[in-house]
Amino acid sequence: MSSFMIIIHIIVAVALVLIVLLQTGKGADMGAAFGGGSSQTMFGASGASTFMSRLTTIAAIIFMLTSLGLAYLSSHRGTKSVMSEMPAPMTQQTEPARAEAPVQPAAKKADVAKETP
Repeated sequence: MSSFMIIIHIIVAVALVLIVLLQTGKGADMGAAFGGGSSQTMFGASGASTFMSRLTTIAAIIFMLTSLGLAYLSSHRGTKSVMSEMPAPMTQQTEPARAEAPVQPAAKKADVAKETP
């Protein structure tokens, strides 16, 4: 499900970029001087701008919906860890600890001074 949504999201993102780049800007009057104005007769006199703006709006809505869907899917993903599936580590066998004589604390300086004649 998430891989399908990722594919749709990428396609819509690329389409949205291309649609925005195909739109004519507000300074398109200069482009009409070089023959760019005749290419818009396919959509009518003002049909190209409304068609492209509608197409941009639809692509933006689909992009936002897929973004929200992917965010939801990634936040509600099952918590599965690789570490939880690993067996417990084996402990190494060591020799038994030797019983050592307890270490007595060093005598205080006052005690040492009293004992010396």
